[in-house]
Amino acid sequence: MKRLWRISDATQSELLHVHKLRPTVTVPFTSTLAKLINYRFTTSQHPTTTTSTSSAFPTTIVGLFSGRFAVVNSKETDDLNKKVLLLKDILLQNLEDLDGVSRILEEEGDFLLRTYEDGSALVQLLKHLGPHRHLALEVFNWRRNKAEFGVPMTAEEYAKGIKLAGSVKKVDLAVELFAEATNKRLKTTSTYNALMGAYMYNGLPDKCQTLFRDFKRELHCRPSIVTFNILISVFGRLMLVNHMETAFRDIQDLNLSPNVGTYNNLIAGYVTAWMWDSMENSFNMMKAGRLDPDIDTYLLMLRGYAHSGNLAKMEETYKVVKHHVNDRQIPMIRTMICAYCRSSVTDRVHKIEALIRLIPETDYRPWLNTLLIKLYAQEDWLEAMENSINEAFEHKTSVVTVGIMRAIVASYFRFKAIDRLSKFVKRAECAGWRICRSLYHCKMVMYASERQLGEMENVLNELESVNFDWTKKTFLILYKAYSTCGKKHKVEQVIGLMCNRGYGIPWDSPS
Repeated sequence: MKRLWRISDATQSELLHVHKLRPTVTVPFTSTLAKLINYRFTTSQHPTTTTSTSSAFPTTIVGLFSGRFAVVNSKETDDLNKKVLLLKDILLQNLEDLDGVSRILEEEGDFLLRTYEDGSALVQLLKHLGPHRHLALEVFNWRRNKAEFGVPMTAEEYAKGIKLAGSVKKVDLAVELFAEATNKRLKTTSTYNALMGAYMYNGLPDKCQTLFRDFKRELHCRPSIVTFNILISVFGRLMLVNHMETAFRDIQDLNLSPNVGTYNNLIAGYVTAWMWDSMENSFNMMKAGRLDPDIDTYLLMLRGYAHSGNLAKMEETYKVVKHHVNDRQIPMIRTMICAYCRSSVTDRVHKIEALIRLIPETDYRPWLNTLLIKLYAQEDWLEAMENSINEAFEHKTSVVTVGIMRAIVASYFRFKAIDRLSKFVKRAECAGWRICRSLYHCKMVMYASERQLGEMENVLNELESVNFDWTKKTFLILYKAYSTCGKKHKVEQVIGLMCNRGYGIPWDSPS
């Protein structure tokens, strides 16, 4: 018992030593970072506990250590984050001045680097500089040069550098860093994953798979769930569904636990391959495994439901992520609009109108513009159709699809809007849109219905001006128009021309 008490006393003495002597760090030089950050653990921050009594004796010595050191480590982490965020802000103020960045790193970064020799400072700094990749690469290159002056790099620093090089499409640099880490015996699961990710990001699936095969032969490190997530993503992008599913089974065989990223990559692969049942099965499997879908999961499902035309589930999923989609996911809104355009639901135009209002006017897409023209034409929304047509003319968008042109003409015909149709045809000719004979035939029919035979005959000249020959349908329109208006002489002329061209005599012609 006395021996146990001695252990306890020694333990508490050690902890008190940590609290009292966990040092006030002397800054080796005057710098902005050293001035603005108070890197001190004082006794006021960690009040000294009284000497242990029998009632205060811990249940286990391990419990005592884990609780006390957790507080210290938490304080260290907070302190590190404060330092890193401050340095990040200073660097961003000199974003366009590379000489200034180098000077700041020498003055401020060197102190931080030598304080945290485990590499945690650099890893955190690069993480916070994520959106500014080229600046992050400058910081990493500076750190790499420092390795020659007594502060060796760690495996996690190399992994972060490899990932960063891949994100700025410098694959050769990523490979160089991986080889450098290997030569220094710092080849780990993290460095393998980083290089596999760099290959995936830059569209090099073959190299990614080759590296994975090398990884499996390693004796000192093994693939992790991140490794298989990358592999599933690679196979999914290539629509190699069998390979993707094999990789997922390997996860289970190796007793690894799939995470949200695993299922997201699996679902993305099925969406790419248009395998809607498998997509939904993976989603249900994910929820059955007690994993909560994240925003990316719901966005993938939303895209899948939109492409598959499952509007009920698309709308249900949209409700879950509506605010996120409305604020940040303009491409997803366009995908939903396409889904409604392909559908036959009665209120599709109203739903599309609500979604269009979410798209900024500056975010113009020609293909969406033409799709809306066709939609409004089919639904006989004449004003909306003409607004979309005017928008296309303003953006110099040319419609080259016969189906869309015929839909426009049919809409004008149903509204008997001959003047609007004539104006549209002239503008379409000048703008280089696809001109088809049905445009002119429709004008002829509409003029004939109004008994404006002179205007109808002028359309024949328009046909010749755009190098369209008269067809049997052209003659039948003329025959019907003249017959209706009682122009017997012209009816006989039309019949004669039809016979000369081998079109025969209309069945209802007078004998």
